[in-house]
Amino acid sequence: MRVADKLHQFRSTAAPPYLACAPISEWLHPSATLACRRSREISACGLPHQGNVNGTVLNGSTAADIPGRGPEALAQLRTMTADICEVIPHTAEEDFHVTTVTMMTRNALLIDTRVTDQDYDRTPAHVARGVMDHFQITLCVEGQMRFSSGRREVSLRPGDIVLIDMAQPNRTELRGGGGRTRLMTIILQRAMLAPRLAHPDSATATLLPSDHPHARLLASHYAALALPHESATEAWAGQAEATVEAIADLVAAAAGGTAEIVAGLERAERHLYLTMIKRRIANNLETDALTTEELCRHFQISRATLYRLFEADGGLAHYVREQRLNLAFRRLLSPAAQDGRRLIELAVDMRFSSDSTFIRAFRRKFGLTPGELRELADTWLRETGAVPAVDTVLHQLARQRASQP
Repeated sequence: MRVADKLHQFRSTAAPPYLACAPISEWLHPSATLACRRSREISACGLPHQGNVNGTVLNGSTAADIPGRGPEALAQLRTMTADICEVIPHTAEEDFHVTTVTMMTRNALLIDTRVTDQDYDRTPAHVARGVMDHFQITLCVEGQMRFSSGRREVSLRPGDIVLIDMAQPNRTELRGGGGRTRLMTIILQRAMLAPRLAHPDSATATLLPSDHPHARLLASHYAALALPHESATEAWAGQAEATVEAIADLVAAAAGGTAEIVAGLERAERHLYLTMIKRRIANNLETDALTTEELCRHFQISRATLYRLFEADGGLAHYVREQRLNLAFRRLLSPAAQDGRRLIELAVDMRFSSDSTFIRAFRRKFGLTPGELRELADTWLRETGAVPAVDTVLHQLARQRASQP
């Protein structure tokens, strides 16, 4: 199936708007189509959430590493993108290289690509073929990118972000300065972003330079969305979907959003900041990096702002303690917890002042002590050879507590 046919299939599907394998500026759009063609996980554009392709369950996110080099890769890329743009390499064909990693969420496609120097020319003739009309939000990570569309022209260096409208002719030039250019792009359906823009047909080439108040915030979420998630749960998929929505709101506001988008900008900012801070908390539960002072310093926000962000979670200290207790619960259920390690060591790891303080907090939250949970896990291992999933255990404990007089 040609790329054009796949994109038509994607647009016409009755399923929810899962993004097609579309381009990332002019250059990523060829590499993205290369990823679509060569990756079995993402072989069907418009792939439904929680689908199953070639034995791989897709639950909110899927990744494919697509390397290609040399004349064969260039020829294949040109063939697949003939209806989309002209590919113009600036290296010898033997030195041509592209590596693409694709991540899918419910409402977007994230493409992380590294390429050698090349240009992509999307002419009016390409646009007239009607293959694609997506928007792309591109972050320059390494190298340089020059993008032009009509009279608008922008240059990107690392940390800069640009909004690109694929429904308009444009040209992209990538220069790696002797290395490779790396771009990360979030691809959005037009039906998702256009309603957020006051003038969607004139939003292309909107630049958020690296020193823009929102550029660093957005860049941190690109990196997080690109990371393979250890358990692609419904909760994670929903969080990723909400993050993409907030990113779309911030970029739309920068490009000239509707009155509704501008009015809701604070809500989008709050979601992205809170998600970013919670991610840091999750990655540092066993360290001392979660004090108010350290978090304010790291994220360059005031103490008052940090406290406001966590009001709905019962306050920052409460949220951090709850996450540490959740981590302790998971640790106690793991087979490694049956190695005779003392509870005081776990309490210290979770930054509790003593084992008695840890035990009291644990019992208040889960209805049993850490030692009792360890005994349950040990019993399950002896009798069944395995410990149930954390959610299963939590549901069982909740039912037991509800049945008690």
